[in-house]
Amino acid sequence: MPPLVPVRTSVLEEFWRYQSLEEADSIPKERPPYPPRWCPSGMPAQPATAQTSSLCGGVSVGRVATGVSAPFIGAPNITTAAVCVYPARVADAVKALRAAGCKIPVASVATGFPAGQTALKTRLEEIRLAVEDGAKEIDIVINRTLVLTGQWEVLYEEIHQFRQACGEAHMKTILGTGELGSLTNVYKASLIAMMAGSDFIKTSTGKEAVNATIPVGLVMVRAIRDYFWRTGYKVGFKPAGGIRTAKDALTWLSLIKEELGDEWLKPELFRLGASTLLADIERQIYHHVTGRYAAYYDLPMA
Repeated sequence: MPPLVPVRTSVLEEFWRYQSLEEADSIPKERPPYPPRWCPSGMPAQPATAQTSSLCGGVSVGRVATGVSAPFIGAPNITTAAVCVYPARVADAVKALRAAGCKIPVASVATGFPAGQTALKTRLEEIRLAVEDGAKEIDIVINRTLVLTGQWEVLYEEIHQFRQACGEAHMKTILGTGELGSLTNVYKASLIAMMAGSDFIKTSTGKEAVNATIPVGLVMVRAIRDYFWRTGYKVGFKPAGGIRTAKDALTWLSLIKEELGDEWLKPELFRLGASTLLADIERQIYHHVTGRYAAYYDLPMA
């Protein structure tokens, strides 16, 4: 479990020293060309850092079972870091993956996803139930009102309680950066989340009007770097929402490599929200094999 950093005014003042946040807007437009990674069999693998989700309101038991397990049946070279579902579908997802012979962990959103506006008691119970049903990872959402009103100690205490409710499950803290108002708030919220014991910090739920952007990502990964330099503890990062193409994924991989180094380029420290990315990965595989692109309706996995 990550170490907890008590919130004290002196500690916060040390961390609130992020300079030149505006520099995040001046991201180089050129991207270095990265060759694709291919499996030994010649079949391109879905990146192990990707995390697929099934977070639609109309998801049934059958749809969870089919959607979660079908891509992995008889395809050992195709993998993903985790499969994310709503708390009510954790047991179904665990059962489906077990039946498919997969060891991919199940993640669950919780704490009133996506807005985080339910009662604290309800949010804590949601975490406990998901863990009891077999979730190995919990994606919590913060109450963005606490950030916008500067209630940093209250935010810390809530996240700390979420961490305790998770037990041995890994906890990813979703900041909802598109609703935080400023890059300064993004930096402060990132540090509070890490100080309260988060294993990962995550940009967005994917439900906001503005989700993962490179300027926000740069602020968050530099907060992770600052925290690592001060504490020696590595916290993971996950951009989510709006990552739709393989080129988008390469941009985020380049950012992590340049800012945090190769040691962060593994599933334990870096994830990509891949709910819509999967379709483009399939299209690139199809193009590699046939020399032409397929229509989206030709691709069953997505």
